[in-house]
Amino acid sequence: MKKYIVKLLLPVCAVCISLSGVAQQRKNPKPPALHSDGYKLVWAEEFNKDGAPDPANWRYELGFERNEEYQWYQWENARCEKGKLILEAKREKKTNPNFKEGSSDWKKNRREADYTSASIKTQGLHSWLYGRFVMRGKIDIRDGIWPAWWTLGTKGSWPATGEIDIMEYYRKKLLANIAFMGADRKDAWFSTEKNIDSLGGQAWADQFHIWRMDWYESSIALYVDNQLLNKVSLNRLVNQDGTNINPFKQPHYMLLDLAIGGKQGGDPSKTTFPARFEVDYIRVYQK
Repeated sequence: MKKYIVKLLLPVCAVCISLSGVAQQRKNPKPPALHSDGYKLVWAEEFNKDGAPDPANWRYELGFERNEEYQWYQWENARCEKGKLILEAKREKKTNPNFKEGSSDWKKNRREADYTSASIKTQGLHSWLYGRFVMRGKIDIRDGIWPAWWTLGTKGSWPATGEIDIMEYYRKKLLANIAFMGADRKDAWFSTEKNIDSLGGQAWADQFHIWRMDWYESSIALYVDNQLLNKVSLNRLVNQDGTNINPFKQPHYMLLDLAIGGKQGGDPSKTTFPARFEVDYIRVYQK
């Protein structure tokens, strides 16, 4: 998604439609008819057990990770409570144990972090090739907040791994992105952005919504509340590094994170904390 964000926008073949009517939908939209077209549930995370996320499903990212973001990721900021996953960002100091005076590495030249948050992933535990992926969640859209639900391929180095940002938000934009390796070994993107005010702004964000990916052998389609945001043919996503590898014909694992600031997240200095990214469930269907 997001995560290493120097965007080279290609001529977008994505199909985009207006979402101006989404804000008028019922407050708790139901998932689509997921068992249609031969799909069956193959994996589900309902977050129904209070406490830490299930270690059979999730690993933690720790420390500074990417995009020069402000937060220090730690396991303490992720918990399951009352049937929901809560990733919570806090404004609090965290000493950087990797600090090195005069370093040019942004992960080492910060004496401390001003924020903490959480990022969890299924890497090494669960991955999937094709299918219908569904999340019911609620995002914080205030300044400096950067939540995301996304995938990375299990093989290769980014961006040759491929990346799918099923849900990403920052600076008043809801995004649906697909990335791969373009010319000169740089990241190339098919990206759709929707201004959050066109969806209903804060009133929209105060409700839970359904994000969905339909990933076929021929295409990837990304939705919110059953409204198509972005659709790209897989034949346009072959890595342009001479390998002829399509990173979307390999399994991907998923990530959930709540980032703060950094290259894309905006300025959180006037935002009150804590901030939350809440997830009711994630379900994966395959044929």
